[in-house]
Amino acid sequence: MIPAVISNLDIFKVYSAMARHSAESQKVAATNIAHADEPGYKASEIESFQDYLTRTSSTEAAGGEATRFKTFDVETGASPNGNTVNIEQEVFKAVDAVGQHELALTVYTKSLDLLRAALGRKI
Repeated sequence: MIPAVISNLDIFKVYSAMARHSAESQKVAATNIAHADEPGYKASEIESFQDYLTRTSSTEAAGGEATRFKTFDVETGASPNGNTVNIEQEVFKAVDAVGQHELALTVYTKSLDLLRAALGRKI
């Protein structure tokens, strides 16, 4: 377990948030794919990670509802049954989310390793 002092370092906060954002992005894409044949279903998209960081780093964001990821309907053309899911785009988003998640976890882990090396002990 990581001590609270270390988990409060900005680099750990950012990459932890990036991993959570990636997981949520993957969840949204999977939900869209699951509803690809449902008449009238409106595809959703999660806010960008940059927008999330900007919104949650403001002094007004005090946690709770303010730190949740925002989703919105995708503004694309609908199929004849009114469904707006584009399978190819959703698969691309899901794969991109996997890459972002792996990046976040790698940087987080390597940062911990560097901190351990600097302190000369295990954390």
